[in-house]
Amino acid sequence: MNRPVPENRDLFAIADLAREFGISTRAIRFYEAKGLLAPERVGATRIFRRRDRARLILILRGKRLGFSLRDISDYLSLYDANRSQQVHLLTAKVDERLASLEAQLQDLQTTIAELKEIRKLADERLDKAG
Repeated sequence: MNRPVPENRDLFAIADLAREFGISTRAIRFYEAKGLLAPERVGATRIFRRRDRARLILILRGKRLGFSLRDISDYLSLYDANRSQQVHLLTAKVDERLASLEAQLQDLQTTIAELKEIRKLADERLDKAG
């Protein structure tokens, strides 16, 4: 998802970013409303800079990895802060997400095993009734 900046541009319209990342302009406005993006405005027109584009990349990556908007917001709030703080927060959030996914995986594996057993018992009953 680490895309090169098109044509080494410094400024982007909302439609440019929406097209580049395959999302709607409404989604970008939603992230702005949540305080995750803060484009400049010239009248009613939003002007996004490289920094906004980089933040959008982080937002979309965080969403793809299953982080909440709150987690993403916490991380982005440290975007300009001490790099060490940013890395500590990131590792803590990644560890939480990994633990959650591993628990979900275990639950799925248990459910799959139970469903296979139920299917096997149902097939055996059908064979006996056959």
